This record gives sequence, C-alpha cells and structure tokens, in this order.
Amino acid sequence: MSTLALEVEDLVMHFGPVRAVDGVTLRIRQGSVVALVGESGSGKSTVGRCIVRLLEPTGGTVRLADADVTHLTRRQLRPHRRNVSIVFQDPAGSLDPRLSVGDIVGEPLRLMHRKNISTKVAESLRRVGLRPEVAQRSPHELSGGQRQRVSIARALISEPRLLVADEPTSALDVSVQASVLNLLADLQRDLGFACLFITHDLSAVEYLADEVAVMYLGQLVEQGPRSRIFGAPAHPYTQALLSAAPVPDPAEQRARKPVLLGDDLPSAIDPPSGCRFHTRCPVAVDTCRTVIPEPRVIGEGGHQVACHLVDDNGTGPDVRTGEGVAR
Repeated sequence: MSTLALEVEDLVMHFGPVRAVDGVTLRIRQGSVVALVGESGSGKSTVGRCIVRLLEPTGGTVRLADADVTHLTRRQLRPHRRNVSIVFQDPAGSLDPRLSVGDIVGEPLRLMHRKNISTKVAESLRRVGLRPEVAQRSPHELSGGQRQRVSIARALISEPRLLVADEPTSALDVSVQASVLNLLADLQRDLGFACLFITHDLSAVEYLADEVAVMYLGQLVEQGPRSRIFGAPAHPYTQALLSAAPVPDPAEQRARKPVLLGDDLPSAIDPPSGCRFHTRCPVAVDTCRTVIPEPRVIGEGGHQVACHLVDDNGTGPDVRTGEGVAR
C-alpha cells in the first residue's frame, strides 16, 4: 500500500462563532489525487489553507509525511514547508507584481538556500510549457493561463510531496481551463506528487481525481473512489451535485431531471441539528433532524457515507430517479 502524504484527523477550524470546518478526516496516498468538492461556503478552501498551515486549526491533527504540523510555529514549520505547496484560484492575486517571474518561481529555493537557482527556474518554466525567457517578464505582462502556469512552476520547484490546488482553473477562460488541467495531470503523473484538488467542477474531477470527498457545511458527507462516487453516489447531496453537472450529450442533457434543492444554505454560525443537510434534503426523516449521522464504510475501496437512509450495502433512496424516496 502507498505511503500517506497527508493525514488529516478530525480537523476543526472556527472563526469566532463561524464553524467553517467541523470534524474533517481525510487521507491522501503518495501519488494519488483526491478531489474535495462542494458548494461555495462549504469549507473546502479553509481545509486547504489549514493543510498548508496558512491557518492554524482550532482542533484536530494535520500530518505531512508522518510529521505533525498542526500547531508548529513559523520557525518550526520551515523544515516541512518543502513537503507541501499550494496553487491558488486567482493567479493575478497570488503573484507579487513587484517581482519578475524568475524571482517569483525561484523564491522557494532562495528560502531553502539552494544553489543554481536560475538554472532550476528555467527547468521549472519549461516543465509547465513556458519559455525560459519568461523569467525576465513581470506577471502583468502575461495572460491568465500563463500566470497560472507560473504559479504551478513556483509550487513544484521545491519538489513537494503534496500539492494543494485550490480551484486552479475557475478564474481562467474556458478555452484555457482544459490546457491547465492537462498540464496538472501530466505533471502529477510524471513527478508522482500527491494532490488535493479543490473544485466545484465535476467534469474536472472525473478527469483528474482518483478519489473524491464531498463536503457540505464544514463536514464530509461522502468519500470514496471516483468510480464509486460517480457510478453509485449514496448521499442525497452527492446525487444532487451530480444531477446538476452538465453532460456532453445534448439529448441526454435534455432528458435529465436535476434534483432541486433549496438555495438557502444554512449558516455556519448556527448549523442545523442532526444531519446538516436535512433542511434541504428531499428525503429527510425525523431521525435526520435530531441525530448526527456517523460516517461508515458501505462499499469497496473505502467508500464512506454519513447518511441515516443508506444501509451498509450502500442501498438508499435515489433522489435523481425518485426510487426509494419517502413521500
């Protein structure tokens, strides 16, 4: 079995009364891609920032390459920084406009006191499909896709074991998104790093991810192999997300009936009792409103779900077709 690049146990992140992340447990094997999906406001990006320790978690444990980094100081974190990197959603906001591209990409190596930085910067730029001469330019001289390639080059130049990609294509033109996804897939295959891919784009998830974790209002409701999540989603929220994702076949798209959920996402300041999804779930019963569902394994590959209505064999209501739905 592959070694773990990341182990998150019962992660909690509160901002005062806001319970942004509330008990997330997640593991990523070396060389695999795990997609973290969910609506805006579900806590996905907060999980990513806790993992790279841009935020110090309120509770729980974050382990990178077997080292507990949950509450290390900035000085104590330095030896572990090379093990994890992050690519942000907006490349224009994450690149210092006062620095050249070469200085931006080489900055991690300077902090690690490495030698031959200019040579390694040129290699890193070539790896992401940019000419070495781009090192002399400023971020504002580049297109959005080029800036994101610079961000990826900077993130990978220190050869991290784990890359957190926080919606890396959502700020890009549609025509550019596919090329950046292809680049990430090629780099992950060639370099063998683990990747937490945070996104709401399910088509990208199906293309890139090995495993999928579905997040709702600060908690994971379902996780497992990509084939299981897309082929046999168990949680009503996962089913609703998949029903809303477009498919390439126009006839199939017209025939689909998306699951309609209320658009009033409950507040993370005062989340609902019991299952947090029950206020929008079309099949919720009384138990859902009062008892918190515990995650349990329901199938092969560690497929887990936190839902009272799904049995140990993975059988439960299918809100997409109406089968087994309470009336």
